[in-house]
Amino acid sequence: MSPAVTIEFVPFDAAAKPAQGAAEGAPSVLVAFAGDDLALSATTREFLGSAVGRYERAAAAANFKGKNGSAVDILAPEALGFDRLLVMGTGRAAKKDAVEDTLPDHAGLGGALMGRLGRGVRATVMFDLPDPPADPSAAAAELALGIELRAYRFDVYRTKKKDEGERDGPVHVTIAVADPAAARTAREKRAGLAEGVALARSLVNEPPNVLYPESFAERAKELAKLDVEVEVLDDEAMRKLGMGALLGVGQGSDRPSRLVVMRWDGANGQGDKKPVAFVGKGVTFDTGGISIKPAAGMEDMKGDMAGAACVVGLMHALAARKAKVNAIGAIGLVENMPGGKAQRPGDIVKSMSGQTIEIINTDAEGRLVLADVLWYIQDKYKPAFMVDLATLTGAIMVALGQEHAGLFSNNDELADRLIKAGKETGEKVWRLPLGPAYDKLIDSKFADMKNTGGRHGGSITAAQFLQRFVNKVPWAHLDIAGTGMGSLANDINQSWGSGWGVRLLDRLVADNYEER
Repeated sequence: MSPAVTIEFVPFDAAAKPAQGAAEGAPSVLVAFAGDDLALSATTREFLGSAVGRYERAAAAANFKGKNGSAVDILAPEALGFDRLLVMGTGRAAKKDAVEDTLPDHAGLGGALMGRLGRGVRATVMFDLPDPPADPSAAAAELALGIELRAYRFDVYRTKKKDEGERDGPVHVTIAVADPAAARTAREKRAGLAEGVALARSLVNEPPNVLYPESFAERAKELAKLDVEVEVLDDEAMRKLGMGALLGVGQGSDRPSRLVVMRWDGANGQGDKKPVAFVGKGVTFDTGGISIKPAAGMEDMKGDMAGAACVVGLMHALAARKAKVNAIGAIGLVENMPGGKAQRPGDIVKSMSGQTIEIINTDAEGRLVLADVLWYIQDKYKPAFMVDLATLTGAIMVALGQEHAGLFSNNDELADRLIKAGKETGEKVWRLPLGPAYDKLIDSKFADMKNTGGRHGGSITAAQFLQRFVNKVPWAHLDIAGTGMGSLANDINQSWGSGWGVRLLDRLVADNYEER
């Protein structure tokens, strides 16, 4: 999926020559960082020596000012022993009273760096910033994470993977830091995170003839290699449990539905400790069913399982770094197709909770899937909280665009922690309201509720619907329709499937719910 990237940390005095070993023979690149108005750190200036003058002349010629994300690239610099000198701009230091949204993004800096490096190179990075971070080791680990995230590519179905003139091959990055041991420790805390994001991205990117409920379940079962317990419930098992809402969505497809429950018990053997739970919508393809979608853009509906992909990626990340927490990941997997057996507008189904639902629109299907999965998880596992993720409504994109995911919650503490984790990782959420007035919009004349409340407040009424199935467990719903697939390209992601949510929820767990 991605070019091989190897990263190591070394002391500053070990960076004088290009790295050998991995990628030996590939072009060598020395990377330094400049702040506003070309400022270099004292260590970097000393390291560059006489090449500082060459850099300053090149910067003047290129009108390089050290702006964040900009760079000046000098080929064959004299006296350095490297094939390239790449100076990345970090911009002006954030003011101490600045809002939290301006937190330094060292992962983004690493991603931008990877984008400039390209494939098939050996890079030595002088990680001594003009404006030193509060925790240099954590910043270096974030830089490494950003490099790995940007390196991701999904090209398994391309028979011609290399563009003309494009260099190929592995990338080896040596990061020179003041305290290599501390940087390695900080990176260990992020072990498996890039892999988890890449896994989520790849699941979203897969075509629907390859990834459908049964094959998705098989992919999830591979987590057993990391000691994650994986249980798969088939149609018959779900029917016995009374999951009429979930099964109704998939009954028009030849592909049978699946419910996958992944369990990681990492709380030092304390199996009796309440787990944290994450639930994902996994509609592997969404035609809209009988309420069929327009043809234009329907191919994107292969990504309507981005919530489920995130949960699988998160469980990989937690298990890979041996997170000291008990966690449940659950995904409801269905294919929403029209056909002779498909459910119709006007049908009434009975959910596992016993509540009945009138189907108004078969394209409001994700909430039906989540309804049964949420009820099952809260009833069987009694979690400390539940967070669900779903590409649920187009309305959330009208409200928030693609910059934020919509957040709805019945618990202020959980909501606040998600908002904080979002600001720290750049996977931002924006809280929207819930309330009795919105709840009335989904009351039905013929059943306990209907599956859509109409045009107004569509994202809110969808969340109100889900809230009827959480049974007062602390819960948050993340509507990721604008961020989980086809999201805006950025420094750490150029992929259609973004893997959004893996870093957010990993940070939520690490900061608040792991044993110390």
